[in-house]
Amino acid sequence: MTFPDLIDDIRARAPQLRGRLLANQPLSDLTWFRVGGPAQVLFTPADEEDLAQLLAALDPDVPVTVIGLGSNLIVRDGGVPGVVVRLGGKAFGSVEIDGESLRAGTAVPDMRLAKAAAEAGLDGLAFFRGIPGSVGGALRMNAGAHGGETTDVLVEARGVDRRGALRTFTHAEMGFAYRHSSAPDDVIFTSALFRGRPGDRTAIEAEMERVTAAREAAQPIRERTGGSTFKNPPGGKAWQLVDAAGCRGLTVGGAQVSEMHCNFLINRGGASAADIEGLGEEVRRRVRETAGIELHWEIKRIGIAA
Repeated sequence: MTFPDLIDDIRARAPQLRGRLLANQPLSDLTWFRVGGPAQVLFTPADEEDLAQLLAALDPDVPVTVIGLGSNLIVRDGGVPGVVVRLGGKAFGSVEIDGESLRAGTAVPDMRLAKAAAEAGLDGLAFFRGIPGSVGGALRMNAGAHGGETTDVLVEARGVDRRGALRTFTHAEMGFAYRHSSAPDDVIFTSALFRGRPGDRTAIEAEMERVTAAREAAQPIRERTGGSTFKNPPGGKAWQLVDAAGCRGLTVGGAQVSEMHCNFLINRGGASAADIEGLGEEVRRRVRETAGIELHWEIKRIGIAA
């Protein structure tokens, strides 16, 4: 699918933009599943001010979608209308440490945040080693693993809303719950302040190695996957429900429920986004039928069907 070109209109509204604007840019290479259609416009802002300028100038009717590392994402085959924002570079990709605090740009991979904390002898953030996303995604969904969650260490988050206003959210204002934040949907987070506690670097690094080994032993991280597909229901484990419903190894087109860990979907090669999403919906149907439980997607799905 090819979208109408919006770039001339954007440049007319915001002639001082310094970031990169690309029309009908394929997004499949930016996701771990390696599927999906193009962005009508892909914008990579130069810095926070550049992002604010675009959002303030953009026609309010043009949708805005933000993507990170693409590790927890299905881009549908018809692509994503409007402007897709992807943060990167030094402006959004650095970690600064001051005492027990770490300020990280939202393009920083969670694994790198964990490493920076360990190198500074700060405990409490090692769990980020087991999360294959970026800080921005962690803020939006209260990402967690191996007994830790973003809510445990976040002090505040900073972002830009759809009007181009800079906003800061305290921990309480983030409204964290299990794999969820109540922060306004129109905010694009740009940085976050975390707080660790003094610890022994050797012990922290050993914990990170344990997290890495556990992840490699239990998850299909060498495959084209998207991380955990469904949220755990209250008091239960999604993978156990999927397994009990007979879905381990189930396929739709080129998509398959992982044999290794059945809360992971994989692209066996040649899968479409529709195959992967359709497989997930079939799994949800079978679990609902066999266990009477409604599984909810943890993977974010964006765009339109082909």
